[in-house]
This record gives sequence, C-alpha cells and structure tokens, in this order.
Amino acid sequence: MEARQFKDEVFAHFARIGAALGHAKRVEILDVLSQGERSVDSLAQQISSTLANTSRHLQILASAGLVTRRVDGTSRVYRLADPAVETGYRTLVALAEQHIAEVTALSDAFFRAADGTRPVTFTEFDEMSRTGQVVLVDVRPPSEFAAGHVEGAVNIPVADLATRMTELPPDANVVAYCRGPYCVMAATAVTRLRESGYQAVRLEGGYPQWRDAGRTVAS
Repeated sequence: MEARQFKDEVFAHFARIGAALGHAKRVEILDVLSQGERSVDSLAQQISSTLANTSRHLQILASAGLVTRRVDGTSRVYRLADPAVETGYRTLVALAEQHIAEVTALSDAFFRAADGTRPVTFTEFDEMSRTGQVVLVDVRPPSEFAAGHVEGAVNIPVADLATRMTELPPDANVVAYCRGPYCVMAATAVTRLRESGYQAVRLEGGYPQWRDAGRTVAS
C-alpha cells in the first residue's frame, strides 16, 4: 500500500469515528455498553430514546467499528467491539469537546484538497437534478451497492472507473458518492473524472447519511 493511500485510509477511519461520536445519544449508548451487553430495547429505555432512533445510532456506531452485535433468539444484542474501544472513544470524546470545530474544518479542507471541489449538499443535488442532466454514481463495491443504494444511482466502482467511464454521458453533471462525507473513493473518482473532462463533484454525504435522512433508497 502506498504511503498516501495508507494516510488517506487512516484519516478516513478516524473521520468516521469522529462523525459517529457527533451525537450525544451515541456517546450515551457507549457509556451504557461499557457496563456490558444490552439489547436494542434495553438500550432505548436506558437512554430515553425511541427504538427506531436507537437502532439508527447503533448502525452508525457499528459502521465506525465501535460496536458489534449478535443475535440472541429474537433479540439483537450489542456490545463494545473491543475492550480498547472504551478507552479510545472516551479519548476521542474528550478531544471532540475541545476541538470538534477545528477537526471538522481540517477534515473538510483535506477532502477539498483531495479533489479540488466543494461537495454538494443533498438540497443542492436536488436543484441540480431539476435544472439539468445529472448522473449519480455510487463508487462503492458491487456488494455494498446491492445491499442498499440511493434510488436512481448507477454503480461504477472506483476500481472500474477507467474502463467504464465512457458509460457516462460526456455532457452530464456527474455526482459521486460512497460511504460518507470523508470517503477517499469518492474523492478519487471525482479527480479522475475531472481529469478526463467530466463535470464532476462529490455528494456531501454518502449512502448512510442519505438513508438516515429518510431519502428514497433502493436495493
């Protein structure tokens, strides 16, 4: 693995963890799980949240590698992913409380430098779709795309982009997304597309953020 790629992946990993801890209820969930395993129902009661919201928070924490689950009969039981997670997340929380604005600004600046563009918000994407030809490209691997994706998106994994770029209309605005706002794959895709003459930008969030915002998805 090249040094730049390694750095990018490490940066993206910590960005995902930082984003996962960006909600008080998720920190509260980890506080509860540090005391032992809990079912979704039990967690919802302890943190005074709805079952749906608790499940959504758990999905985000799991995607960041902070919690894992097992099936116990008809219940899903969650626990911290690793004993070291408790120490790690408490450190990140302490850092986030002091420097969350700075960390966010650094993260945004890093990814602007990665592809030279400002990502478009979901609302801006809606406006682009109303006023011109837009192709939404999911650059994740096919297995992730099949498990759930933005409705209407086409799947061109970033690894296949060089050989499949001609599938995209040359005069279209291409919007790429992957796993989240700090996904290296989307930044890489935008850079390659723009180098080949396409008008391309990143979507500000990835599939999880689109889904969690209650927008239309497909599988």
